[in-house]
Amino acid sequence: MVRRVPSRQRNSRVARERDRGAFLRLGLLLLCGLSLAGGFVYAGVQHFAALKLGYETQNLRKVRDTLAAEQRRFLVEREAVASPARLERAARQLGMQPMQAAQIDPLKRNARASVERNSPAPGTASTPAKNEPARVIRQPKPPTQAISQQAKLTPARTR
Repeated sequence: MVRRVPSRQRNSRVARERDRGAFLRLGLLLLCGLSLAGGFVYAGVQHFAALKLGYETQNLRKVRDTLAAEQRRFLVEREAVASPARLERAARQLGMQPMQAAQIDPLKRNARASVERNSPAPGTASTPAKNEPARVIRQPKPPTQAISQQAKLTPARTR
């Protein structure tokens, strides 16, 4: 066995040189790490914002589809209400009558021109016109029947 014996000469203390570039490298490494971590955080924020917008878009699509279905329903209801048979029934309930053949003007002449032509000149005595249009006289219905018919129409308007 070899026995070690401390030497009698004392070694002088070794002084280490300071590496000034080490602090620069550590600072640059820290800066790169922070920028990389900041990039990941930014990407995460963008990802969650995109998810949130996706959910909002989905909800708005549902609302749009609901409104489109409601619009279609209203269009069908409007067409049903404006059907000729229903309009004729409502007109008869109001006391209106269909047009007579004498009331139809095939040439669609302007009514004002015919009135001016048939009116007397100013300063002359007024005489009744020969071709006076027929007047339609409506007979009023009893109030109880009109109220019940209005009650029938009310639920259709409240929908």
